[in-house]
Amino acid sequence: MSLPDLLIRISEVYEPEGKASRDLPGQALLLGVRARQDLPWPAGCTALGYGGQGNASRTPWIGVFDPAINDKPGEGLYLAYIYSSDLSAVTLTLQQGITSLTDTYGKGAKLHRYLTAQAETLRGALRPTLADEWQDELHLLVANKYWRSRSYEKANVAARRYELANMPSDDTLAEHLAEGVQLLRDAAAADRVLFQVPQANEPVLEYPDPQHGGFRPRSSKGYSVVIQGGMAQRRQEHEALLTRFAQHAYACGYEAINTGVHPRDVVLRHRDHPGQDWLVEAKTVLTGKEYLAGRAAVGQLFEYRHVHYTRLGEPTPHLVALFTADVGDYADYLETLGIASLWEHPGGWGGSSLVTEWGLTT
Repeated sequence: MSLPDLLIRISEVYEPEGKASRDLPGQALLLGVRARQDLPWPAGCTALGYGGQGNASRTPWIGVFDPAINDKPGEGLYLAYIYSSDLSAVTLTLQQGITSLTDTYGKGAKLHRYLTAQAETLRGALRPTLADEWQDELHLLVANKYWRSRSYEKANVAARRYELANMPSDDTLAEHLAEGVQLLRDAAAADRVLFQVPQANEPVLEYPDPQHGGFRPRSSKGYSVVIQGGMAQRRQEHEALLTRFAQHAYACGYEAINTGVHPRDVVLRHRDHPGQDWLVEAKTVLTGKEYLAGRAAVGQLFEYRHVHYTRLGEPTPHLVALFTADVGDYADYLETLGIASLWEHPGGWGGSSLVTEWGLTT
């Protein structure tokens, strides 16, 4: 049986009312997914079907898991084909596990707010060439009392929706599923960088060449500093910016490295350009004083280029000034010095022509 045939057949025979008995044909098809060998699951991936426990689920699903990332639907990240409650459509969605979160966030609005915020952050890590094709919404057509199905909607990071009456071919579904696995891996890398800070002896990301080191998030919590006139609270926007940028850079095909490169903020490397570094210096922008951030970036980038590259006979790096906000016309000036400008904005990442050319803007 092909994947389109299986998805269609489940929609035809599944019984959303009553008990989740394995004697029912729809439940039997879902439970049999785990053992099937005739479905186009990507290499290394596993799958299982779910039709509820006790009572039948209003929105049955088939989960697809990369065991290197996660193999439990109640936690972590995974892919799932989730049916709408009227069984007229099925959506391939990149999901966040919800069961493990209920002890902390409950089953209502607090959980939904958390899932929505996490999904928005993880979307920023997805490679744009794929993510642009995965913007369907997950509408399961359920009442609010069905907390689990409502939570699936909020947990959606990226999705492709299929109408059962007009299913794509087996080859198309297989292609979409392979894309989904790539997005799953992007999101998992970002999740590890942002939300699962490792111990001191634990690597954050696996890079092809271990000499490249890695990126280790530093604290973005508030901290106290002594200044003239007393104590002041300062927020480490600088470190929070670098962590978000590392996530974005990874989605764009770069390795972001901040271990073993001190005092440099970050060094980027790209698998397609061996031997070439992108030297990144991050600065917080104060409204109306963009020039101060720009001046500081120029001085440090030139100094670090000389000390860590020119003087050592290393290849000349590309220079990138990373800002917390748009620096306006100052970006044009920086480009005359050979320095690209990149900044974060509500819709993603913007920047000067050089960073656009390098594929670092969205």
